[in-house]
Amino acid sequence: MKIRIASRASALALWQTEHIRDLLQNAGHEVEIVTMKTKGDVILDTPLAKIGGKGLFTKELENAMLSGAADIAVHSLKDVPTQFEAGLKLACVCTRADTRDAMLSMKYSSLDELPHGARLGTTSLRRRMQILARRPDLEIISLRGNVNSRIEKLKRGDFDAIILAMAGINRLGLDALVTHVAPLDTVPAMGQGALGIEATTANAEILTAIDFLNDEKTIIETTIERAFVDTLNGGCQAPIGVHAELSGESVKVRAVLGLVDGSEVLSDEKTFAKADYESAGVTFANEFIARGAKELLARAEEMANNI
Repeated sequence: MKIRIASRASALALWQTEHIRDLLQNAGHEVEIVTMKTKGDVILDTPLAKIGGKGLFTKELENAMLSGAADIAVHSLKDVPTQFEAGLKLACVCTRADTRDAMLSMKYSSLDELPHGARLGTTSLRRRMQILARRPDLEIISLRGNVNSRIEKLKRGDFDAIILAMAGINRLGLDALVTHVAPLDTVPAMGQGALGIEATTANAEILTAIDFLNDEKTIIETTIERAFVDTLNGGCQAPIGVHAELSGESVKVRAVLGLVDGSEVLSDEKTFAKADYESAGVTFANEFIARGAKELLARAEEMANNI
């Protein structure tokens, strides 16, 4: 069978798409990659939260599938909204890589080593919130562009350090380009480290052909994470971190949310039975809601608009 994959043209997106292409080809399928730019790739001078966080890196790929120009799309799962347009679905969740954030720097080996007032680059409100809660003295500067351009900005001294996902660092070998890579203990974004494959609901033959790419452990973990964010109406760019980790018959879930300046934060950790994974994210989110999470997130959104 021939399978056409819609992909962003960035280095990381292509690595992810080519990884899935190789798996599909090994299974005997013919694969064509259809590359395109998304709104999130084109508008680089504005923080993501101000240009409509949901679907910034997926919309054009979804349009390609709905128009019949592509069969599936490969995404970083953390960029995939929790709700889909009619006719589309999250068809596969693949084996997860490293879920952690990491600090990259040419001079400093850890977050604690950064001097007072150091310039730290990140696009993520979630990362901004957690870093400022720990180091309110730092200057957080919006960092847009593909990973290679971000590394170049770091190397020429625009930033003292930047934050990226360890999964992307490992996939592209970015550790070889900088002096220091320091994994952080921040709570990651929903789905971080996992690849999600989106497809149309209409093509049963395609859905059957790609089903082998699903990974049960990752599905359980990310189902909890995505349900947590969905219940909070958080979206991909909201200052929410949530991480579920399956071990045996139990799943440990950590979550954090708060104001983007780190001045007010709600966090908690809870263990659920594996058998309850489909309801765990909603249950955990409702506990946060009872503590004022939705009101806090509304204030966070207003604050983000003024950054």
